[in-house]
Amino acid sequence: MSPSMSLYKLNKRIVFKQCVSIRSYASDVKNTSLNAFHRRNGGKMVPFAGYLMAVKYTDSITSSHLHTRKACSLFDVSHMLQTKIYGKHKEQFMEQVCVTDVQNLEEGKSALSLFVDDETGGILDDLIITKTNQDYLYMVTNAGCKEQDMKLLTEQSNSFKSSGHDVSLEFLDSDTQSLLALQGPSSMRVLQTFVSIDLSKLYFMDSVEATICGVSNCRINRCGYTGEDGFELSVPSKWVEMVAESLITTDSVKLAGLGARDTLRLEAGMCLYGSDINSQTTPVESALTWTISRKRRDERRFPGASVILKQLSEGVQRKRVGFVQKENSAPVRGGAVIFNKDGEKIGSVTSGCPSPTLSQNISMGYVDSKYAKIGTEIKAMVRGQNVPMVVTKMPFVKPNYYTKPKQ
Repeated sequence: MSPSMSLYKLNKRIVFKQCVSIRSYASDVKNTSLNAFHRRNGGKMVPFAGYLMAVKYTDSITSSHLHTRKACSLFDVSHMLQTKIYGKHKEQFMEQVCVTDVQNLEEGKSALSLFVDDETGGILDDLIITKTNQDYLYMVTNAGCKEQDMKLLTEQSNSFKSSGHDVSLEFLDSDTQSLLALQGPSSMRVLQTFVSIDLSKLYFMDSVEATICGVSNCRINRCGYTGEDGFELSVPSKWVEMVAESLITTDSVKLAGLGARDTLRLEAGMCLYGSDINSQTTPVESALTWTISRKRRDERRFPGASVILKQLSEGVQRKRVGFVQKENSAPVRGGAVIFNKDGEKIGSVTSGCPSPTLSQNISMGYVDSKYAKIGTEIKAMVRGQNVPMVVTKMPFVKPNYYTKPKQ
């Protein structure tokens, strides 16, 4: 039996519970290293994915959202799981657990990837994987899936090592390593004053180790969850409050919480694990097959390949699409049932909100594939009333990433 096949069989035996997407029981929650900082700055704290997090500050969620779009906001995302993967066979190992072509990922580059169940093709988590120019891969995964992801990685690394391969894992606890997200069109100008590297040469999905505010051993990834230009900053927790305080002294920077982060990512057409994608949705259904390179498809050896390649060939019964409401009525939220003009159930909404940028209600969800064409008129049931909607292209708001100029 090949090492890859033994890992696939192990993957089949791992049962994943639904990852926490919104709430955690208060008795179980932890604090990030910025808890006192949030409270001091007016943060309204709520339990989220095992942590007490700021959902908003003194400004409204809408104000924070719009400020991010026009200037710059700072988010604490230290609840996310940060992991380093070491060893001579680290790239091969990661290709057994995620769909990305890690071996051909350039040094200093990051990619969105997926953990996928090999048997069902269902998405177990989404993540960002980075090939550093040092001796490790760096990965950020969802806080709500932390225990499941750690179990998956640990069990599969043990199996991988038992077949003579060299790989090891380092899970970075939030008590020792924090994660900030500086997002918005002013983010490069703001951050540049606190680092010595030239950020104009760091493009979207690039990554580099750097000193921030005099703190060494930080990592800067040019990415985010808002659709705007921005950076995720991995900072030693003992210095993160000083770094955060320094960043918000800049006039254009304001603190923003989970509420604005959610509306921003929805406008950007990005999925929230546990709501828009989960173990019951495949990359084909959720319009995420672009995360799987042609090389990996041709090799047919990535997790879930048999299911996903069949779906790519034969099609799927449902697809993830965006919706805009035709009328200024109550916003359609996650869980709302979708009907066709004849009143037949054809799908459901997974996320929805009023769009502060567009001043209209937007949502995303899954519909039968024959209704997924852009411009298709459908309706959702909200409080016993039919709400007319139209299938639309995502993202709802044009992304503003800092990309490398085409030669």
